[in-house]
Amino acid sequence: MKFSKYILLVVCLSFMAFNTIENMEPTPKYKCMVQLKNYKGEGAYVVVSVINKNNKYLKTVHILGEDEKWYPDMPTWWAFFENAKKPNVDAITGATIAGGERSIFTFQLNENDLKTGNKLRFETAVEHQDYYEKDLEISLENKNLKNKFEGTGYIRYVSIIPN
Repeated sequence: MKFSKYILLVVCLSFMAFNTIENMEPTPKYKCMVQLKNYKGEGAYVVVSVINKNNKYLKTVHILGEDEKWYPDMPTWWAFFENAKKPNVDAITGATIAGGERSIFTFQLNENDLKTGNKLRFETAVEHQDYYEKDLEISLENKNLKNKFEGTGYIRYVSIIPN
């Protein structure tokens, strides 16, 4: 009798797990190309984050720049990153990119990221040069996630396409 109860429990749990996995929405992936303007100096650090309509950081989806000692050169993002006990960083850190160069990477967004008012913010900084808190901000709407956008600082343009 006890054995059949365990079998029934295992079958029920398996069924629940299968239904949960089957009903999970896939997390959309996007391919992003960042093209920098021509400038003189060191490589640019680029941080890509999801922010809400109140400019509060929700998570960081990508970081270009491996040397963490320069992260404080992006003070707005750094305050979020440093003060969070467990910062929500989905990023894959890559090398900085120099003036005139480009970098291609992928990132993921979930249903919560695509809420009305959320934006994708690109921040840039170059050692001993300027910091651009809002080099580029893109409203997270489906129509915007397959376009080309011009930056205001070191970024010439960013192209995003569904992957």
